[in-house]
Amino acid sequence: MERLVYEPFKAVMKGDFIEEARAKGPFVIVIDGLDECEDKRGVEELIDQMLDFFKQHPTIPLRFFIASRVEQHIRARLEVSGVRLSNLDSYKTQSDIYKFLHASFHAASKRDRVIRAYAQAHGEWPTKLDMDNLLQHIGSSFVLASSIFKFIVYPAAEDDPSTPMERLPRTLQMNGLDGLYMQTLSRSQHLSYFRNIISTIALVRRPLSVVEISGLLGIEVFEVVRVLLNLQAIIHVPGSDEEDSVTLCHTSLRDFLTTESRSGPFFVPHSFHLHLSYHLVSSATKNSKVHEPAYDNYVWRLKDHWQEGFSQTYPRNLTNEIEHFKAPRSLHANRLPYRAFLCDMFFFSLFLERFRASSDTLYLLTQCAKQLALVAECPGDRFRPWLETGMYYPVKADGLICIAQLTERTYKTVQHDLRRASSAIYAKVLFLYFILPFI
Repeated sequence: MERLVYEPFKAVMKGDFIEEARAKGPFVIVIDGLDECEDKRGVEELIDQMLDFFKQHPTIPLRFFIASRVEQHIRARLEVSGVRLSNLDSYKTQSDIYKFLHASFHAASKRDRVIRAYAQAHGEWPTKLDMDNLLQHIGSSFVLASSIFKFIVYPAAEDDPSTPMERLPRTLQMNGLDGLYMQTLSRSQHLSYFRNIISTIALVRRPLSVVEISGLLGIEVFEVVRVLLNLQAIIHVPGSDEEDSVTLCHTSLRDFLTTESRSGPFFVPHSFHLHLSYHLVSSATKNSKVHEPAYDNYVWRLKDHWQEGFSQTYPRNLTNEIEHFKAPRSLHANRLPYRAFLCDMFFFSLFLERFRASSDTLYLLTQCAKQLALVAECPGDRFRPWLETGMYYPVKADGLICIAQLTERTYKTVQHDLRRASSAIYAKVLFLYFILPFI
């Protein structure tokens, strides 16, 4: 803001130019959806810097128009002199919504042959009665108006051959956005990987492209596209699979998906952060590129999802919680072995501040050795890529591992499991490299 807005603006506001600007009225910069920024501290700093700028330059012809839900971290900064707060709840949006719908349906009728053919046979569509019913159903919500229009006009799922004219009356039975979300999500509910894809989009910290979602979940790109194309009424699906990100049309969809009482069968549980942790480790093991150049980003994403998944769980309950994740349908047969993931994450947890208690450290250490032994003893050689990749990431996590005094019993347990792992790995290496080539 300092380099791109404030300094350049001050540089040109001199002499006749500033007098002319003051005579015409101030320049206005619009910031929309400030409440949707997840970095609350960053929002506070942005507002503080803005207010300081105007204290230093009270006569400068510049204004900021901020459109936002006034949440507490925003309100606390804006309830000061020099800021005028206005409540738009009382603003009548009906005429604006009517203009939007009228223009949108008019444009759709020009490009959609089905709508055009229907209008030629039956007259203008939607009819005045249709528009009145839509306006009454939508109320004052522009978000609902936009979402309903997309639901009506976008092609339905493959198993729903209905026309826009048939979908319009169906929208009038929906209960606001929740009803729209339920209807739209049901279009892809029957498709493979639907639940993993929609859960990933709802919980990832940074929006991902179609290709990134595909790589993270270990599925084909077309599988992701196939699910998303039916959801365009509520999810922005980019034209490019590689470059642009898949995003939610409105943040209320995330609230809907993470609230079981609202979303029902589409509910995304908090524990899905565990799935994301698994897929991050698995994709990193497969690509073996976690340390260059996106290493730090990978570490922090893994840390966030792993800790989020167990934000209300103590280390000793980790294994029990993970059992719910272990189901075969949750894991791909060609991905990272389940035990290898556990070994990685118990080792990773040793470096996280949350698990620094001495007793937790001992538990994590013994579990790490135990899972290493179990994965090494698994049949086949699926553990090899994981073993060859190594566990790089904890080194750059929260810091040094805390020192915990090992009891004789704990020491013997760790020693026993490490010997098991060593023997199993040695036996497999001997077979793969020295015996198998001669069979």
